[in-house]
Amino acid sequence: MMKFLQKLGRSLMLPVAVLPAAAILMGIGYWIDPNGWGEGNAAAAFLIKAGGSIIDNIPILFAVGVALGMSKNRDGSAALSGLVAYLVVTTLLSTNSVALLQGIDPENVNAAFGKIENAFIGIISGIIASMMYNRFSHVQLPDAFAFFSGKRLVPIMTSIVMLVASAALFFLWPVVFSGLVSFGTAISKLGAVGAGLYGFFNRLLIPTGLHHALNAVFWFDTIGINDIGKFRDGTGIKGITGMYQAGFFPIMMFGLPAAALAMYHTAKTKRKKQAASLMLAAGFASFFTGVTEPLEFSFMFLAPALYVVHAALTGLSLTIAALFHWTAGFGFSAGFVDYFLSLRIPLANQPYMLILQGLVFAVIYYFLFRFLITKFNLKTPGREDDEVDGEVGSVTAKGDRFAVMAARIYEGLGGDDNVTSVDNCVTRLRVEVKDMNAVDQKKIKDTGVPGINIVGPQSIQVIVGTQVQFVADEIEKIRK
Repeated sequence: MMKFLQKLGRSLMLPVAVLPAAAILMGIGYWIDPNGWGEGNAAAAFLIKAGGSIIDNIPILFAVGVALGMSKNRDGSAALSGLVAYLVVTTLLSTNSVALLQGIDPENVNAAFGKIENAFIGIISGIIASMMYNRFSHVQLPDAFAFFSGKRLVPIMTSIVMLVASAALFFLWPVVFSGLVSFGTAISKLGAVGAGLYGFFNRLLIPTGLHHALNAVFWFDTIGINDIGKFRDGTGIKGITGMYQAGFFPIMMFGLPAAALAMYHTAKTKRKKQAASLMLAAGFASFFTGVTEPLEFSFMFLAPALYVVHAALTGLSLTIAALFHWTAGFGFSAGFVDYFLSLRIPLANQPYMLILQGLVFAVIYYFLFRFLITKFNLKTPGREDDEVDGEVGSVTAKGDRFAVMAARIYEGLGGDDNVTSVDNCVTRLRVEVKDMNAVDQKKIKDTGVPGINIVGPQSIQVIVGTQVQFVADEIEKIRK
């Protein structure tokens, strides 16, 4: 089950990674015309609508992205099948179709069917499409039907299975929707406290990748909260909409970089240079882009108690921002780029106060992390037990550093005799091995990676950072 959830989390990163494009387009458009939402400027309207075309179709992106990411070969026919699956279920369960099936007027149809085009349905469509690809992409039909064999069979089988899935959802979706509404309503009724609880659990779920499922409830239009969409298109409430986003800015732009500084200052003297390299790169990524995984994974498993403190501080930040109605929004993550682009969005409410809040949280993070690390001798980067460092320097001193790093990591994983599959998300290599005992973790760590995460008997993650794609590409060359 964990293997499946990990793969789903990785697959969701593909469509989520598209959101920066929407943020840039809409942010520039709002910057040009911050009050008219594009009505007073043709260029602004062009950019805002272009960005909206991405935000408004997130469920479709999820259907295609999940189908592609969870299929065996990441083949285009799987992505096409994801789109087919989504179109079938959303058409059959649209308000007008349900009204026709039930023989009633559209206005009397359960409100759940008016929300059938959502991220959750997109994910379900993608999962089913990937299953159909993995099962039928190599099936050979009799000669009379040979044209429809193999990959051409996948969309056909997907549409058939989606008929059955649609029939099940006809009865189940209203129940599921009611549960999601109850959950979202319960959180939203808690106001600032609810925003804090969301922030806390958002961080706690990062290791599993399931934070995307939680995000779908609050950020997108799964149950009507749609915090990102409403903030961007101006249909929300000033000072309220954005409450599930704003509190992340002080953490990602200030808190985590300050934590990185604390970990550098508490590193052992002979390891400060190595810790500085890691902390500088990870801290800058967190501040500028809002990509926090390289930094979080650097201490998440080395000092899990410290990570819980980080999650609690994140929840506190969201609570404070929501309490004072300070709002800003993002298209991808709460880094400087998204913060800058959201400043002139009409629903942004006193966004400059988030800078002040961030500076306060930077102080809290730095001194609290430094105290806890030294008080309890936590093994944060640079404080691990002394070991022979191996040949870390050679990884970056000669040749193509990514090729050398990939070769060392692959060797540490056990090579062709042990590795069965290699994949990657935004920051991690996701590897399946035959025997975990054949993995040389020290050899992998000696390449300078932030950390290693064993998630199952045959599943291991190597946290590389935002340049993981280059390492993954080099490993694929080795495997070929």
